[in-house]
Amino acid sequence: MLSFILSMPNVGSWNGKWTGEKDFYCLIKRESANVNNFELNGKSFYYNFGDGWGASVHVEKIDSKEAAKRKRKSQGFCGYDWMVSEILEHGKIITLEERRKKRETIIEEK
Repeated sequence: MLSFILSMPNVGSWNGKWTGEKDFYCLIKRESANVNNFELNGKSFYYNFGDGWGASVHVEKIDSKEAAKRKRKSQGFCGYDWMVSEILEHGKIITLEERRKKRETIIEEK
């Protein structure tokens, strides 16, 4: 099992705080979801939103017992599940520009 833990190390709010900073945000995926076999265990992935905010996703390989414990404790993933999907598919969180180029390429191929 792969555990993805979300944090916001850069906060662009008026008071420098993220309302979810005291909560635990974790998403669990089966290791087989990593179809491209990127080595993810122990790595962290950063995404800069460009407005003072930045998210970090830390990946850790865990057993099913720990996965169950983290699922119970987790408050979800704040709508950032797409970051995990990109890590699994691309081995990184692709930028907005990279996503646009990818969409354009798909449209051109049709």
